[in-house]
Amino acid sequence: MPLKTRLSPLANRLIAIFANLPIGLPYSAAFRPYHLTHHKSLGVDGLDTDLPTALEAVFLDSVLGKAFFCTFQILFYAIRPMMVYNVPLTRIHVLNILSQVLFDCALVKYAGTNALVYLILSSFLAGSLHPCAAHFIAEHYVLDPQVKKPPVGTQIPETFSYYGPLNLLTYNVGLHNEHHDFPAIPWTRLPRLHEIARDFYKDLPHHKSWTWVIWQFIHDKDVGLWCRVKREKVGARAGERREDDAASHRRSTISSLHQVSL
Repeated sequence: MPLKTRLSPLANRLIAIFANLPIGLPYSAAFRPYHLTHHKSLGVDGLDTDLPTALEAVFLDSVLGKAFFCTFQILFYAIRPMMVYNVPLTRIHVLNILSQVLFDCALVKYAGTNALVYLILSSFLAGSLHPCAAHFIAEHYVLDPQVKKPPVGTQIPETFSYYGPLNLLTYNVGLHNEHHDFPAIPWTRLPRLHEIARDFYKDLPHHKSWTWVIWQFIHDKDVGLWCRVKREKVGARAGERREDDAASHRRSTISSLHQVSL
């Protein structure tokens, strides 16, 4: 989930490039269009790069395969988008790459190679078998058997929130239904949004433990990379228009009932 502020779009992107520096590898500029497309085309094969490929779902459908995926999932999320479709190179991408290269070179010169290795390995471990990294799985994988078979006439939920203490370490990314309903709201205001619209979110399926999500994902034989809601290619890329019906209805209702400042 990107860090949004009340500044201009350019200022937001420059802040993202600055925040990217400790990660060691440039990715903030490339992440934005893929993430926007993920919002506009959730679960659409060929557009939503958060959706595992068929190859991943087949070859990693075992305890060892899923453990491998969880261990290296940050690499899957980095490489998979380029295998699905390419975004055009812009000046922001170039600035992101140049800034990161200059930062890394300065770090190696004044702090040594180990400092850069430390940052890159820290980024890898943060997206590996780590409780906070479980949010990648918790957000959209359908793990609950009851959720997979909803009442007749209702949709299968495909976005799941988490309201536990690890949100303090992850910029409230656990409030994921709220984030998808109102993606323009900064992470600092998502708890306020949940408080305002509690009646709309309290009965939605949600996770209570990210650690349990990792354990269930790896060890439950009825859970795998195929446990995602998948749509035909009828979505839209960043800059085009498309949204989930349920989220659209929930958003319009909340907006009409609560004309408040977040």
